[in-house]
Amino acid sequence: MKILKSTLSMIALATLVFACGPKGSTVETSEAKKVASAESATALTLNTESSKLTWIGSKPGGQHNGTIDITAGEISVKGSEIVAGKFTINIKSLKNLDMAGSESAGKLEGHLMSDQFFDQANFAEATFEVTGIATFNAANLEADKDEYQTDFAPAKLSEILVDNPTHFISGNLTMRGTTKNITFPASVNLDGGTVKAVAKFNIDRTDWGLMYGDEATAVDKAKDKFLYNTVQVGFEIEAGTAASL
Repeated sequence: MKILKSTLSMIALATLVFACGPKGSTVETSEAKKVASAESATALTLNTESSKLTWIGSKPGGQHNGTIDITAGEISVKGSEIVAGKFTINIKSLKNLDMAGSESAGKLEGHLMSDQFFDQANFAEATFEVTGIATFNAANLEADKDEYQTDFAPAKLSEILVDNPTHFISGNLTMRGTTKNITFPASVNLDGGTVKAVAKFNIDRTDWGLMYGDEATAVDKAKDKFLYNTVQVGFEIEAGTAASL
């Protein structure tokens, strides 16, 4: 299985590739950046059956986990290099797994899709668009920051990092009408014209306006009446149906 080469040498991405990787427990987040060009590349269509996005949310008294469907997308390649990519995430497909099939699961799903969280009625989709790719370097991962400690504090980035990461991926994540650029480590492989990528990382949900239960105040922390701002995100991506651009 051939590991994808770094795209640092590509002119189209030269000004877009970031200088460092994620900081602390949550990934590095900044303002939106220019999307990478897919000109003269080959588009590999997303396999929606084998691609998925997972999430874990935490509060002092417990955690919930689930999935959201990635319903469309593609990865653009030139030779053995990824040069661009875009994915569409269907917020309405959000599912809770730890209470699956129960009335409680339905209530949680409804709450997460309400205007207190994703506001699915007004923002039915989230998107991710690649802006740059660089070779993974563990030296660019700083020490984990400390979360407020309870029995269910979110796992640190170093604890959830995928095995054998190969790249840092940077891209614009748009949710609830807000676009932020994030950088995260991933393991990316190319095998027989199929690209597979896996990643696990943390984001701060409040960067996208998901403010319900914000843990910011000391009073809330003292009472354990908050939701952690840190949310764990994971994905498995497979793309492989070639269609020349």
